[in-house]
Amino acid sequence: MRAVWLLAAAACGGGGGDGGHPGPYFEHAMFFDRDVSNAPKSAMSAQFIGALRAAGGWGNSDRFTIDFSFDVLTADATTPRVAFSPTADFFTPDCDSATVPLPAGGDVEGETGYACTHNGDCHLIVVDPSEHQLFEMYRANDAATFQGGCLAIWDLAHEYGDSLRGDQCTSADAAGLPIAPLLFTADEVAAGEITHAIRFVLPDDRIREGFVRPATHSTATSGLPGSPYYGVHLRLRADYPVDSLPSPGAKVVARALQHYGMIHADAGEIALTADSDTHTTAKWAGLLALQDLQALAVEDFEVVDHGAPIALTNVCKR
Repeated sequence: MRAVWLLAAAACGGGGGDGGHPGPYFEHAMFFDRDVSNAPKSAMSAQFIGALRAAGGWGNSDRFTIDFSFDVLTADATTPRVAFSPTADFFTPDCDSATVPLPAGGDVEGETGYACTHNGDCHLIVVDPSEHQLFEMYRANDAATFQGGCLAIWDLAHEYGDSLRGDQCTSADAAGLPIAPLLFTADEVAAGEITHAIRFVLPDDRIREGFVRPATHSTATSGLPGSPYYGVHLRLRADYPVDSLPSPGAKVVARALQHYGMIHADAGEIALTADSDTHTTAKWAGLLALQDLQALAVEDFEVVDHGAPIALTNVCKR
């Protein structure tokens, strides 16, 4: 069930990618493929960074740590597809109604199987390369019966525009973005290069309502007016001393943060998110530990120019 990437032979535009190479899973270049090392800095950068510092920095006691609990599963034509009952976390027309492939031996975020037993986000992520589909579900729970929150089905062969699956529409993440291509893997780090932006999260009290591209959605949050929006794209400062970090893996991630940055996708306490090593050749042990990037403070980042903020209306247009 090891996840595979679909790489097109030539770069194409789309999805706010501003050119660049096609990236993880998707056949056309997307917003996460853009090298932003030379992109203009947002006029709101100092305001956003200052607001994060005033609120206490990152979540998790201001430690820039890594969540390794996400698992990208792979399906094929033989994988059973199962119907689910929508929960209160399923929204119409934002979310998709369809049967979902559940590979044998798979799991949801933070669990050892498909049952959501610890009341977490329990993201289910399954890629089906043969059908060019990526299934991502929030709060999946296949216990006595299969229940699920928002299901977002991404067409990996489609060339998405700036509004992605729909303006003002959520996905399995609050910002309306795909999750899988924003996760970095042990195989990437072991190979020495990550060539896409990375997913990151902030606590609710550090998020301002509304969003900026590439996001298409936000939630009603408790952040102060100066707080960053969903979709904000942070870049590690070019002058950060990467060689001071404690492991080769941390240096690989830091260089990716300088070139491709990280994009605010959801709410949470553990800032950076990676793919688990369940289905990769390389393993995280001895390569990268959850605390290896904790020296990175909010002041070590700057915000990439993002255009005008968009007010949340909750009127999804698919």
